[in-house]
Amino acid sequence: MGEAHQASGLLSSLSSDGSEVELSSTVWQEIYLSGLRSWKRHLWRFWSDFLTGVVPASPLSWLFLFSAIQLAWFLQLDPSLGLMEKIKELLPDWGGQHHRLRGVLAAALFASCLWGALIFTLHVALRLLLSHHGWLLEPHGTMSSPTKTWLYLESVRPLLRDDAFDCAAALAHDFLRLQAPLLQFYLRLKSWCASNYVSDWWEEFVYLRSRNSLLVNSTFYMMDFLYVTPTPLQAARAGNAVHALLLYRHRLNRQEIPPILLMGMRPLCSAQYERIFNTTRIPGVEKDHLRHLQDSRHVAVFHRGRFFRVGTHSQNGLLSPRALEQQFQWILDDPSPACPHEEHLAALTTAPRSMWAQVRESLKTHATSALEAVEGAAFFVSLDSEPAGLTKEDPAASLDAYAHALLAGRGHDRWLDKSFTLIIFSNGKLGLSVEHSWADCPISGHMWEFTLATECFHLGYAADGHCKGHPDPTLPHPQRLQWDLTEQIHQSVSLALRGAKTLSGDTDCHVLPFSHFGKSFIKRCLVSSDSFIQMVLQLAHFRDRGQFCLTYESAMTRLFLEGRTETVRSCTREACHFVRAMEDKKTDQQCLALFRMAVDKHQALLKAAMSGQGIDRHLFALYIVSRFLHLQSPFLTQVQSQQWLLSASQIPVQQTHLFDIHNYPDYVSSGGGFGPADDHGYGISYIFMGEDMITFHISSKKSSRKTDSHRLGQHIKDALLDVASLFQAGQHLKHQFRSLGEEDSGHSHGSSLSSDTVGSKASPNF
Repeated sequence: MGEAHQASGLLSSLSSDGSEVELSSTVWQEIYLSGLRSWKRHLWRFWSDFLTGVVPASPLSWLFLFSAIQLAWFLQLDPSLGLMEKIKELLPDWGGQHHRLRGVLAAALFASCLWGALIFTLHVALRLLLSHHGWLLEPHGTMSSPTKTWLYLESVRPLLRDDAFDCAAALAHDFLRLQAPLLQFYLRLKSWCASNYVSDWWEEFVYLRSRNSLLVNSTFYMMDFLYVTPTPLQAARAGNAVHALLLYRHRLNRQEIPPILLMGMRPLCSAQYERIFNTTRIPGVEKDHLRHLQDSRHVAVFHRGRFFRVGTHSQNGLLSPRALEQQFQWILDDPSPACPHEEHLAALTTAPRSMWAQVRESLKTHATSALEAVEGAAFFVSLDSEPAGLTKEDPAASLDAYAHALLAGRGHDRWLDKSFTLIIFSNGKLGLSVEHSWADCPISGHMWEFTLATECFHLGYAADGHCKGHPDPTLPHPQRLQWDLTEQIHQSVSLALRGAKTLSGDTDCHVLPFSHFGKSFIKRCLVSSDSFIQMVLQLAHFRDRGQFCLTYESAMTRLFLEGRTETVRSCTREACHFVRAMEDKKTDQQCLALFRMAVDKHQALLKAAMSGQGIDRHLFALYIVSRFLHLQSPFLTQVQSQQWLLSASQIPVQQTHLFDIHNYPDYVSSGGGFGPADDHGYGISYIFMGEDMITFHISSKKSSRKTDSHRLGQHIKDALLDVASLFQAGQHLKHQFRSLGEEDSGHSHGSSLSSDTVGSKASPNF
């Protein structure tokens, strides 16, 4: 969700001062290293699976097999058909007294070989079964490079004039004739060596080689419940939330979290979950790297410019929510001031990566223990001194400020290098700021759903708002981290802070809760909810800018091992025909027919992307190979230099069983958002909250005269009602909306909130 900005900056990440950066390693070396990394991960996962006893077999299954063989041997039966006798002959002769020991060792070796063969057979069978995607997209087959190239041309046809399209087609023809066969050969070779021929390069070149600030560019946010706050006590909310997150980590380590099933039948790859916790993006001069620890028993906490180390475990295990609340309350009550420049130290993580890498080397020398405490933490916690969230006095402005605080903050109150930062505002409102390189939005979204449901419904709060349980007077206080900052570091902090404030101040966020209809209405129209919204966004954007643009919609590719995302180019010729028909005031029947054609096209593109038939990741990988070979390709350069003026993504609700949306409809996450992919573009995410609400998160740059997040929000609202009115079931909606007048404009559901739905509410018990 928000990867479009990084993808559009690929060319800049491979250039320095306007000149191309030469990749030092050869393509053969890179293919070898990709395969080596892949097999190391395979071995580590196999060992982890073996220890935790998950599929395809557990250690107990080996013990059962060995016992069965021993029992058969005792009954003078030979299930090995003579193989154990052969193994005994190969073992050293230790004398007659060890004859029985040789028999046991022979049985153990035979059992191990048989057990390994059975595991391998199950593994291969499962892999072959899950590699079939024909059920998602028929007919299924490997799409050739020429086909993907011409699909690219089809996607840009509605956006280019005839002469520009002819030029692009000529470049594509030359590419297919001269360069594509060689590049495809190396890419096919990499696919044989590595688990996934795209993902490791995607992580490195799109994320880790980017030298831009992480703030807004490589971060996204997740919101709390929109209309309720389980407790107004900041320390209590922090205690329950941190405890819930660590419970999730415990279940993750024990592999007790079931995989997400697509359409209830096909498990998705869970590889990205490995680095949720104990992970830090370490800056480098040329490229960053991800440092992941197997375990961490503390969190790093920021409050009023001070850093603390808070232990999360005692000798008896994980601290209780009440004990964690006690620790956070001690930090809130601590009156000690921040040291000079310590308050803004975290602004360094918002600086350009090369600059931060150089300053970090100095920081490692002068504040080794403090830096290690932050980077080695399970995650980062920010206790914000200001309230946030929806207010009944000004719903629209308060929601926009809430989104901005999560996405950009004040530029110095997040350690952006950590995999995620948990933010607790002074009124008990929660939020999550996530760094994007280690995983995609559905991964952190899955964790966030579990956290909200667990801390509110299962852990709960006492009548006075505190966490349940009793404080622990023997618990040691949190450790205040000490930073020895030189004058040179002071200057770097000041410079980074100015850049962060500029970037934060230029970010325009708007949250639009739309409550006139939701997923249930779209289902009655027999239309895909995602395709419905994507066509609405095309109509709204055309009304906003008066033209069509290249649109980036993220689709997951976790049907494949270590898969991440693919791009769905939602601005199709069919979508353009539908939008023009709406603007030309065609009849409802004509518009509806074109709408269904556009939806069908979008669904085909979405299924193709999910089943490995997308074009953008393949063209990206071909471009990387060309750079390793120092081969100039005008066509691939043109593809990678394209600008995504509209980036849109849906936030999936993956664990509906955790929430009782019928009895407690307000207890649903309101989703999150990300920054725009282009300085003159929009970033839009949306989430279906229950059955009757859609919440949009819109972002743009204030410095752009071409964009306005609130203006686009109004166009989205109008487009939703206009498209709904094409269906008989929705023809009354526009009339009802207009009868409300402009009072609801910009406020939507929020302006009509009653006083008992805003602010603090006791959590339900179910």
